[in-house]
This record gives sequence, structure tokens and C-alpha cells, in this order.
Amino acid sequence: MDINFEYYKIFYYVAKYCNFTKAARALGNSQPNVTRAMNNLEQQINSILFIRNNRGVQLTPEGERLYAHVSAAMSQILAAEEELSDSIGLSHGSVSIGASETALNIYLLDRLKPFHMAYPGIRLKIYNHSTPQAINAVKNGMIDFAVVSTPAEVEAPLKMIKLGSFQEILVGGTTFTALGSQTLSLKELHNYPLIGLGRETMTFQFFNRLFMSHGLEFAPDTETATTDQILPLVKSELGLAFMPKPMAEAAIANREIVEIALEEEIPQRNICMVYDIHQPISAAARELKKVISDSHKV
Repeated sequence: MDINFEYYKIFYYVAKYCNFTKAARALGNSQPNVTRAMNNLEQQINSILFIRNNRGVQLTPEGERLYAHVSAAMSQILAAEEELSDSIGLSHGSVSIGASETALNIYLLDRLKPFHMAYPGIRLKIYNHSTPQAINAVKNGMIDFAVVSTPAEVEAPLKMIKLGSFQEILVGGTTFTALGSQTLSLKELHNYPLIGLGRETMTFQFFNRLFMSHGLEFAPDTETATTDQILPLVKSELGLAFMPKPMAEAAIANREIVEIALEEEIPQRNICMVYDIHQPISAAARELKKVISDSHKV
């Protein structure tokens, strides 16, 4: 049969993601074109390959048999492409990364600078995502990998590796300087205005769980969209706030804000890398991924 090889490539991605839309994104194509190609393939080989459902598609027994052969061939082709691109892949190209704001500020930026200096021809595309958004982008093949802060949950074929840890601390503006010599309890925080991230963030969920574990409600008086907005609000005396210690240290040293001790221990949080173990990435992305994942071992 004289069948366009492109159909098999499209079939590989549709079968991999069990979804026409996700396959189209991974291929840089449109969903109607992907659907049309699969209809043509089914007609040409005279077999039904997919069962359509509300969540996407499912392979038929015929589709499973075809996928076993096509996936093996695609693995070899993609591996060959990677080998050929390695020699030139670090002189040009681009890498797409999703990063939660905390992970970007206290971990990723320090790793991006030396990489950019070593490989100035590689374009970096950094997407400011919440942790769930970044993980979704990896799952959908929209970015090469993500660097996020916990709490985070992933399912196969995604993998998450720990890069480092950080501690949250309680801070206040200079009008709360007297509190700097005291130790507050979580319960006593209800006597003071509190600043925190919005309810849709994993940071809010983290502190909500912490407060609930002590029979308390976490209800900030002022909610912000990003971590970067918290420090100016604290300096403006709008209330107390929890912040990653690395993001607060300079302001504490300059006496712009004060650190306030807590009776209860705040659990450490982690910075993690999330990637799809089955998703092929460029030589540039592999090198940056290696630089970032290896740096925490130094």
C-alpha cells in the first residue's frame, strides 16, 4: 500500500496522547487536519483504529497492533534525529520552560544565566505558570519541561525530581518591628491583617492545610496574584505575610521588613523538575535539563 508516512507519524501521536487536540499541539498542526489524516489512514488500510469518546479516543485491537509497530519505528527515527541534531543543536534552537514564580525567583534564574552565557545562540522561552498550569503544559507537550514548587502531583508518564528545598517565613512591615522580638502562634495571627496568594494557587492550599491541621482557618485579608506582589504590600504595612526566605532576606537585611518567629513549625517546600519521560526533546533542551538537574548535586 502506498500510504503517506506522515499519516503514521500523526497516528503515533494520537495513539500516544489518546486525544486529537493534544496530538495536534505536539505536532504543531490543527485538530481538523489531524482528524482528516486519521480518517484517510483508516480508509486506506481498511481498519478502524480508534474508538471516539467524550475524553478523547481509545485504540481498537487493530489500532493496538499497528501502534506496536509504529511506536517502535518512531522511537528509532526520533533517536536518529536526536543524534544528528546534537552536533548543531547547541549552537541554535530554542527551549520552552514552564516555571512557577517561586521556582523561577529562588532557583531557576541562577541556573539560566550560565547556560545562556555558554550557549548564546539558544533562545529561551520562559512561561510564568502556576504549578498546576506548568504540569498541564508538560502533559500536553506544550513545553519541554517545568520547574515548579510543591505541593505538586504528577502521574505517569510524567516524572518529578527534587532539585532543592526552601523555607517559608512570616514577615511584617516596620510598624510590626515589636513583633520581631516575640513568638506568635498561628492562632494569634487572626489578630493581625494577613496577606496571601489567591485560593487558586498551590501556595494557598499549602497554608490552608497547615492552618487546618491546627484547627484554624487560613483567610488572608488581602489576596495577591503573584508572590512578587507580596513584598511591596508588606512594606506598605498592609499586613503580615508568609514568604520564601530567599525572597525576603535582602529586605530583612535592609531593615525594610522584619521576620517574626512562629511557635508552630512550617514544613519545608521543594523545588522540582517535571518532564514527560516519553516526550522527545531537542539537544538544547536536554542540555539545559541536565544543567538544572545536576546543579543541585554540587
